[in-house]
Amino acid sequence: MRGRHSGRPLGGRSRASLAVLGVCLAAGILLASLAVHGSGSRPPAQGAVATKTRAPAAGNPKAASVASASAPVRAVGSPRAARSQQDPFGLAAASYLSARTGTVLAAIYDVSTGHTWRLGQGRPQDEASVVKLDVLETLLAERNNNHTGLSASDRSLTQQMIEDSDNDAATSLWYEVGGATMIRSFNTAAGLADTSPSSCVNCPDFPWPGWGLTTTTAADQVVLLRKLIEPSSLLTSAERSYALSLMENVTPAQRWGVSGGVPPQITVAIKNGWLPLNGSGTDWQINSVGWISGQGRNYLMAVLTTGNPTEQYGIDTIDQVASIVWNHMK
Repeated sequence: MRGRHSGRPLGGRSRASLAVLGVCLAAGILLASLAVHGSGSRPPAQGAVATKTRAPAAGNPKAASVASASAPVRAVGSPRAARSQQDPFGLAAASYLSARTGTVLAAIYDVSTGHTWRLGQGRPQDEASVVKLDVLETLLAERNNNHTGLSASDRSLTQQMIEDSDNDAATSLWYEVGGATMIRSFNTAAGLADTSPSSCVNCPDFPWPGWGLTTTTAADQVVLLRKLIEPSSLLTSAERSYALSLMENVTPAQRWGVSGGVPPQITVAIKNGWLPLNGSGTDWQINSVGWISGQGRNYLMAVLTTGNPTEQYGIDTIDQVASIVWNHMK
């Protein structure tokens, strides 16, 4: 992946016709009936358990609350855009996910056309470390409002939090920005409709930082990402560029997810999250959000997956969906 912000500035009448009709109807029924079923710090080598991960105690209610999602892709945008651009999820993604375990919610926003697609339907899912992007944007917006720049400590903590997904840095910044109250306030201003910041950091019967239990939707994550690539009153150009620089320079072990199938020369700004939802490590929340730009493509993508039997299973699911999307976003 290439980073364009590495300087880090601040701030698709005969028997033949009937056969074709039959194929189309079968494809439609398949799409309508498929059940499109998913925090951490630095991730482990493939197949290993995160070194900073301690699984919650068995019986954690979060593990029993996995949502079931079964809905076809939904296109949002102008009729003209819908006619001129094929669905990037399409039958390929639906067919792939029909054989996978768990729940997948995804959204794509085409920056060039303003068109949005959504995959799956279900209640908001736990964010895991994806919430760190929300913490970063809240911090930058606060500094913008106060007309102050990031301190040396802020820069150090934000770099650790995004590039390394460091939990201690995220906890420090969670408190610094004012916790759930201020993050909720920023989200309201940013237009997030279905994101609920966690009410606790040290949560009962939960060994991970509680901010990972913040819940969100893929659509909300796309809205949050748009604040980094489109001008608004919330963040300055320098602040947006700074945030993207961190996301473009994540540690190599974390370059999975929405970057799946994307050639190395393409710009990818990414933030991932992973969290075991039960004590046996057989139910994982795996998430990935980011911006992909290059070779005629320019889009935002968010994927939330839960009910994954292993961490790597969830990573593989998002990687494959992302690869399908990349090949269709031409």
